[in-house]
Amino acid sequence: MSTQQTRIGSICVYCGSQPGHEPAYREAAEILGRSMAENGIDLVYGGGTKGLMGAVADAVMSNGGKAVGIIPEFLMDKEASRQELGQLTELHVTKDMHERKHMMFERSDAFVTLPGGIGTLEEIIEIMTWAQLGRHTKPMVFANINGFWDPLNALIGHMSSQGFIHTAHLVQPLVIDRAEDIVPAILAQSKNLGSDGDAAVLEKM
Repeated sequence: MSTQQTRIGSICVYCGSQPGHEPAYREAAEILGRSMAENGIDLVYGGGTKGLMGAVADAVMSNGGKAVGIIPEFLMDKEASRQELGQLTELHVTKDMHERKHMMFERSDAFVTLPGGIGTLEEIIEIMTWAQLGRHTKPMVFANINGFWDPLNALIGHMSSQGFIHTAHLVQPLVIDRAEDIVPAILAQSKNLGSDGDAAVLEKM
């Protein structure tokens, strides 16, 4: 794993294979996908064509961007249809989840987490763990749509206050409430300019 951050040419988006109950979640996925395409940033994601995963991929491609799907064989008929997968810019089928996650990391310059379930949570927590261990310095964002990630942020704060998070300066994800602010904040952070006023950094972890 490289610890050097370069130009943002791709963003890995973690999100649910379900749409969720709030229309704002799908809207955020569509806004993010469009923003990425408009800035020439490729999407790297889990390959699903349903739920928020499908929404962000559709938005990227319908606005002229590239969508790189990485999916293990056993999930191909659960999170996607094989016909729809064929419409992605690139499709990589892996033998297991470990290979999938490693490839997603290697292909990405930053990470964004939209609302999702246990799998989404597991993926971003692993990326945060690697940052804490000094394995990368790539920007990380929680898309806090309608306060979705507030409970997790509270838990992280509790962990810190109880003395269980070390090297906190290496784990400073941006918490951004509006989808349209995500790409600008990532580009700003990548240039060491910080983020705008709509982003809150978890500096007290």
